[in-house]
Amino acid sequence: MTGNTKAAVEFARQNGTRFVEELKALLRIPSISTLPEHAGDVRKAAQFVADELQRIGMENVRLIETMSPEHPGGHPLVYADWLHAGGEAITVLCYGHYDVQPAEPLDEWKSPPFEPAERDGNLYARGAVDDKGQMWMHVKALESLFAANAGKLPVNVRMIVEGEEEVGGEGIARFVRERGDQLKADVAVVSDTEMFAPDLPTLCVGLRGMIYTEIEARGARTDLHSGMYGGTAPNPFVALAQIIAKLKDENGRVMVPGFYDKVAKPSADELKAWKALPFDEEHYRQTEVGSPELTGEPGYSVLERTWARPTLDVHGMPGGFTGAGAKTVIPAKAVAKISMRLVPDQTPVESFAAYKAYVESIAPKGVEVEVRLIHSGDPIVVSTDNPYVKAATEAMREVFRKETVFVRGGGSIPIVGDFVRELKIPTLLMGFGLPDDNLHAPNEKFHIANFHRGIESLVRFFSGVGGRG
Repeated sequence: MTGNTKAAVEFARQNGTRFVEELKALLRIPSISTLPEHAGDVRKAAQFVADELQRIGMENVRLIETMSPEHPGGHPLVYADWLHAGGEAITVLCYGHYDVQPAEPLDEWKSPPFEPAERDGNLYARGAVDDKGQMWMHVKALESLFAANAGKLPVNVRMIVEGEEEVGGEGIARFVRERGDQLKADVAVVSDTEMFAPDLPTLCVGLRGMIYTEIEARGARTDLHSGMYGGTAPNPFVALAQIIAKLKDENGRVMVPGFYDKVAKPSADELKAWKALPFDEEHYRQTEVGSPELTGEPGYSVLERTWARPTLDVHGMPGGFTGAGAKTVIPAKAVAKISMRLVPDQTPVESFAAYKAYVESIAPKGVEVEVRLIHSGDPIVVSTDNPYVKAATEAMREVFRKETVFVRGGGSIPIVGDFVRELKIPTLLMGFGLPDDNLHAPNEKFHIANFHRGIESLVRFFSGVGGRG
């Protein structure tokens, strides 16, 4: 470790308490991107990030508006760069997001979701690990390097932080397609994933894609009294239930014709590596899932089912009467929110077309159905045969004193596919969350030690990939 890298690590350690307090300030902003009433909070969080990037020494810091007639609810991107490394220095593109999921159900939180609380070595708040905490690691790693290198960095850096990841990332996807030259880089680094187990450095090399949809079933012109019209008027909720029941069989297999035609299997080497991971299925069932038993396609391990098999899930069915007491109404319409996770070599376009056609073909009599695509993202598998992976694994080995494992993730980060497809650059998924961090659930947390180790790992990565590690 060179003197500059050592000084940067030391700076990060000396300022660790301040870094956490700054993160808490960001976490107090309820930047819930899916709720229009929080649009002001989303912008406030964007400005918070921009102000900090400006303060630490990044240049050309600005908010990039994504709102348009086609995208009326767009939230701003935050852009910054520092491009003075000179010589043959590479350019690293850092990505993160400052928006968060809604916090409901609120009564299940042990402390208010937007009032960060430290308990048992963890920081609890909505967005703590997904992704404000992990994005903040990038900012603090850069600050530490600036401080240790007289205001310079060992590599060129561009940073783009979005406010729509939790609602599909439409704004940044358009920006990458139309103005990708402004993000020109050699490699992208994303910290929005998790470690496979505590104290085990991990690089995620694959993500499932997604199509998120709504099915709207419409029956009568208006809501009707079930006593007067029950038995003759179609019930959209019943229709949706009948449709949903035909989407998957009792073994969890998706029944859409052709859905599995282009499912690429993981390699034999991947399967062998997965079997060697420290995974306890019963512990996973009890502590992470908490259900009486696990479900899914027979013949596949839990890791295969969550990393390399596509699936379909129902997320909600708004409509009708859901208040206290009773109201005997047959609703005029009802909606089901349904998503599918995709794996290589499935595509969102083909998968949605097959799903839409199938839903329309099984719709019961008496209702009209509309199948809408809300957002989508491509599945991705990242090659590990590049010098950036080597630099990342070396950096994490120095911090964790263990060899890095390569895994896939069951979730989706749509922008990763855009980076690979549009910018033609490899992406490092270098995350420091834990499997029990309760992403998208009550009591979301970030292990504070991992926050600090993530900063140090990124410091060493930037130095190493810049040839000064």
